[in-house]
Amino acid sequence: MDLPPATLPCARSTEIRPWSAPPNARSTAPPTAHPAATPPTDYRQALRPTPAGWPRRDHWCLWVEPISDTEPTGIWQQRWHGAVLAAVATWQRQLPITLVSDPTRAQVLVQQRRPPLRNQRASHGRAQLQLLEVKRDGPWQLEPRVEVLISPGQGPRAIQATALHELGHAFGLWGHSDQPGDAMASQPGAEPVLELSPRDRATLQWVQQQPGLGKP
Repeated sequence: MDLPPATLPCARSTEIRPWSAPPNARSTAPPTAHPAATPPTDYRQALRPTPAGWPRRDHWCLWVEPISDTEPTGIWQQRWHGAVLAAVATWQRQLPITLVSDPTRAQVLVQQRRPPLRNQRASHGRAQLQLLEVKRDGPWQLEPRVEVLISPGQGPRAIQATALHELGHAFGLWGHSDQPGDAMASQPGAEPVLELSPRDRATLQWVQQQPGLGKP
């Protein structure tokens, strides 16, 4: 359901301009790694902020490319859409996320498209982050804008796992776990990960406690 236009988190953007880092700006130093003797309960040490701070929000507005073919001929498109929404529902159990039908209201946009090659390597999913200054109902605000590309050329479980991973990046987990049982693992395991692990949830909770963009 769309929020009313007067509600700030998902109000329609009226003006957008790119954000430029000030001269000599640097990303905040990453947090200290866990001592080797202590089993890590999260992977915060693998995350990196932007030069403007941590790209996190208290409330996310998300647009998913709608189904254009509702006939039997659109079965693969419908399966893609259902698998992506299943991944979104998993994240909604951890974060306030509103699905919107107007992409100008969203900070995260999910598209049914195979990502272009990167370093001559193909992938089934990719999240691309921009920092934008956006005017909605009030003054200019610095916001993350994330374009998530999810390939339709997979089975539904693989699409769901890919979407779960890439949406994790979109919601602030800009790094990877080294354990295959985590949704944010750098290398997938033998089975698709369809739920967040305790380490995923703990890392997200840590990110949500950090200052947001433009805040000390």
